[in-house]
Amino acid sequence: MLASGVVGVRKSGSGVNATLEDEWHLGSDTKAMTATLIGLLIDDGKLRFESAIADEFPDLAPKLPEAIRKITVEQLLAHRAALPWEADWGPLSAHGSLMEQRVATVLAAGSAVLVATPGASFNYSNWDYVILGAIAERITGRPWEELMRQRIFAPLKMEHAGFGGTGTHGAIDQPWPHVNGIPLSSNGPEIDFRAVMAPAAGVHCPIGDWAKFTINELKGLRGEPGLLSPETFKRLHTPAFGGDYAGGWNVVQRDWAKGTAYTHGGTNNMNYSIAWIAPRRDVVFLVCTNEGQAFTPCDEAVHALLNIYDSMTR
Repeated sequence: MLASGVVGVRKSGSGVNATLEDEWHLGSDTKAMTATLIGLLIDDGKLRFESAIADEFPDLAPKLPEAIRKITVEQLLAHRAALPWEADWGPLSAHGSLMEQRVATVLAAGSAVLVATPGASFNYSNWDYVILGAIAERITGRPWEELMRQRIFAPLKMEHAGFGGTGTHGAIDQPWPHVNGIPLSSNGPEIDFRAVMAPAAGVHCPIGDWAKFTINELKGLRGEPGLLSPETFKRLHTPAFGGDYAGGWNVVQRDWAKGTAYTHGGTNNMNYSIAWIAPRRDVVFLVCTNEGQAFTPCDEAVHALLNIYDSMTR
C-alpha cells in the first residue's frame, strides 16, 4: 500500500474519531469477491462458466420455467440473467438457515417476471449474485460465509473481514450508519440488508483488508499470479455478450488510466464504497464512508487521490 488515510468521526456528533482499523461496509463491492469464489470453484473443476441453474439444482429444475433452468453462471456473473433488480427478501429470510434461504431464492426465480430474454441485455440484479452464492453452497455443502473466509479472506490475510452491519449494538466502536448525514437510531450486525443477500452486498472490512483483495485483482489484470488461474481470471474479467460488466466490475475506458479501468460502487443505503483499478497505471484507489448518499463526495475523493498519485509518479 502506498498511502492511506482517514478523516471524520464514527458517529455524527459523537466526537469519536474514525480510524484506519475501522470496518467499512462494502455493499455491492462484495460482488467481485463472490465472483472470485466462483472462479475458484471453476479452477477446482467443480463448475463451468457454461453451467446452468438446472445443472446445479436438478432437484429444483422441474419446478422452474425453461428460461430460468437455462440461465448460466456466465450470465449471472455478467448481470445477463434478466432477473429483476431485487427479490422479495423478507419472505425468503423465513426459510430456515441461510443456505435454505438461498435455495429458496433460486426457487423464487421461477416466479419472477424476466425483464428480457436471458443473455440478451444487461440488467443489474442482486438476485444474480445471491444465486451464485447458492450455487457455491450447493457444490460445496458449506455456507457462502464459510467459503469466503476459507477461500478468500484467509489466503489474502483479510483478518478482520466479516458480514453484515458493523459495530456492537449501542456502542460507537465502529463506523455508525448514516443517511443524509443523520445517524440511524441503531447500529450493529443486523443493521443491513437481509443476510440472505450477503453474496451480493454483505461484506465489511477495514480498508486495508479491502486493499488486499483489490491488489490481488490488480495483479491478475496485469498478468501476475493471484488466487485464480490466468485462464479463469481473464475470462472472469472479460465482459461477455459484448457488454461492459464482468465479474463484479464495470469495465470502462479512461484517459487517466491510459486505457481500461475497472470500477464498482457499493451501498446498503447507510454506507458507501467505491473502487477503481487502473492496470496500466499499476494502481488501485479505494474510498469508503459511513454515509449512504455519498457517491459524489466519494468520487471527488478518488479524483483527489488520483492527483496525489500523479504528483508521486511524475
